[in-house]
Formats: sequence, C-alpha cells, structure tokens
Amino acid sequence: MPPAVTDPSSLTLQPVVQQSTPMMIAARVRTAIARGDFPPGAQLYEAELARQLGVSRGPLREGLQRLTQEGLLVSIRHRGLFVVELTPENVRDMYLAREAIERCAIAVVVERDPQGTADALQPVLDEMTLAADRSDYRGVAEADIRFHEVLVDRAGSERLARVHATQATEARVCIQALGQSPQDALLRVEEHQRIADAIRAADGPLAQSLLAQHMADAVADLTQQPREAPAG
Repeated sequence: MPPAVTDPSSLTLQPVVQQSTPMMIAARVRTAIARGDFPPGAQLYEAELARQLGVSRGPLREGLQRLTQEGLLVSIRHRGLFVVELTPENVRDMYLAREAIERCAIAVVVERDPQGTADALQPVLDEMTLAADRSDYRGVAEADIRFHEVLVDRAGSERLARVHATQATEARVCIQALGQSPQDALLRVEEHQRIADAIRAADGPLAQSLLAQHMADAVADLTQQPREAPAG
C-alpha cells in the first residue's frame, strides 16, 4: 500500500534563511582554536571577542555556547570560559573516539575499495613527506589531518563523516601540539605510510592495528608518557 500523501499546506516548515550570526561566530572562534590562536587552557573574554567580531554579547554568548556543547570550550563557574585543556584524561577520551570512528572506516574501505582508498591517500602522503623534508611542521600537521579526513570520507558514510567532522577541531588542536622535530615529522610520515600500505594490501586487521598504535603513540606524546612497544 503506497504511503499517504502529505498535504503541503499542512506542513509547518520554517522558511530557509541565511546562516545565523551565532553560527558564524561559532565558526570563526572554532577556526581560531584550530589554528592555535586560542591555545588549550586559554581564557576567552566576551568583551574582547565582541569587539573583535563586531557583534553584541547576546549572539556571541549563543555562539560560544555551541562550542561549549561541542566540548571545545569549558565554562568554569565564577571564572569564565576556557578552551578545553589537553589533560591526559581529555586526550585519551578524544583519541578513543577518533580511533573508534577510523577503525570502522578502515573496515569499510578494505572491504569495498582498498586500492582506490590507498590511491586517494597517496597524494596526501606525498604532501606530508615534502613538508617533513622541508621541516614544515605545520604542513606535516595539515597533511596528517587530511589523511584521516580522506580515510573516513572514502568509507562513503555521511553519518560517519559527520561524527568525524565534530572531532575535527579537537584533532587539529592535538595534532598541532605533537612533537615538532625532523625525527617526529619523519616518524609521522612512516606511520601513515604503513597504514596506507596495509589498506592497499586489503589487510584490515593490520591496518587497524597500525592505526591503534599510531593513536596510542600520539596519546603517549601528548600526555608525556613512554610509548608502548609495537605488538608482535
């Protein structure tokens, strides 16, 4: 039996409008946090933000509330609003979520199109290698972020990509905070290359294991703990 047809005149949809001011404020501040303009633990001052953005306090507070709900900002009573700190607990929780999302993506791409996914990842790896050779640590970090974005996008799941996108700014904050030396940069290239090679070989368990080790290494570096020895 065909579904009932809804009378358009009975709908209560709101007219399409342009992006709201609070959404634009949230986007601007989110980008500034991702860039490192507001480092982890930094306090945000409403009066200064309102002045710089040219907005009133009402839309500003609504925009900042969005970022608080996303976990990027923390409101401390009687003290104010702060960028989330990279405490060991926060870092572990951030990477727990990222690993779960990306392990799922690996399972999908290895099943559907491992060669195509590896081909899509290779230009990003080439950029990362070039940046590492130039000691361009910001370039290495940006390529690192794109590698994981491409990996999740290749899974072809809108919902998975949407969940991953909510982690994007946190990921940028963490990745920008990782070690910045020629050895660190080369190690990051090698870790990502091994993951891509395992995907090309359609070895899902190995790719997931390498991803887990890569994430564990990042957590160890960010929390200043010794790295665990690779399994096997």
